[in-house]
Amino acid sequence: MAHYAKVENKIVTEVIVAEQEFINALDDASLWVQTSYNTRYNQHDLGNTPLRYNFAGIGFNYDPSADAFYPPQPHPSWTLDTEIYDWVAPVEYPDDDNDYDWNEENQDWTIRGIE
Repeated sequence: MAHYAKVENKIVTEVIVAEQEFINALDDASLWVQTSYNTRYNQHDLGNTPLRYNFAGIGFNYDPSADAFYPPQPHPSWTLDTEIYDWVAPVEYPDDDNDYDWNEENQDWTIRGIE
């Protein structure tokens, strides 16, 4: 069994676990793209070959020319890192013991719970 993402207009609309034979028998088989539960940021959790950069989730984008799944853009200022197919903030996440949220208006990280 493997995971498959249904891709419509380059957006993942469904993710299922199925056998390849089941996918092949579907009327819309060409819309289904295999995805790996163990692949994130173009690394495979178990050391195997990564598949399509990231495990697909509903709402994820699919870039057929790069053969890559990646999440929706979280903020307008973030850019897509095509080495890992994930979004990167314009300011690096602070390296300390605090939890932060991105503040799009200020273009910076704010300690969670502080306005």
